[in-house]
Formats: sequence, C-alpha cells, structure tokens
Amino acid sequence: MTDDPSQPAAAASSTAERKPLTPAAKRALAEAEARRQAAGAEAKPAAKEFQGPKGPEPTRYGDWENKGIASDF
Repeated sequence: MTDDPSQPAAAASSTAERKPLTPAAKRALAEAEARRQAAGAEAKPAAKEFQGPKGPEPTRYGDWENKGIASDF
C-alpha cells in the first residue's frame, strides 16, 4: 500500500500486470468508441430557453430546486 492518498491502491499497480485483451474484447471496445464518436457527431446543441431560470437546470436531480431548496413533487 502506498502512502500517497491521491492514488488508490488499485491504481498503484502497474498496467503491465494486466492480462492481454481477447479479440472479442478489442472488437467490443472499438465498437463502443465508434458509437461514442457517432453520438458526438449527431448531438444537437440544446435549444436556447427564453425567460427560463438562470444557472443550471433546476430539475437536474429529479427534484425542483429553487434558491437552494429542493422540493420533490
């Protein structure tokens, strides 16, 4: 165990100790990366809201937040 609190103990081990990936795993990683690239290319910017709340979306946690007070409805 290391004394450095900024790195977790699992991350302190070397990456050379990992098992090699199977061809199926490599293919799955490549397909996931391709889907991420396609989703990023097709993403539309959010529509501009007029007369909406200033700051972050108040319903971002599933509750309505107003002046720091969250109400669940």
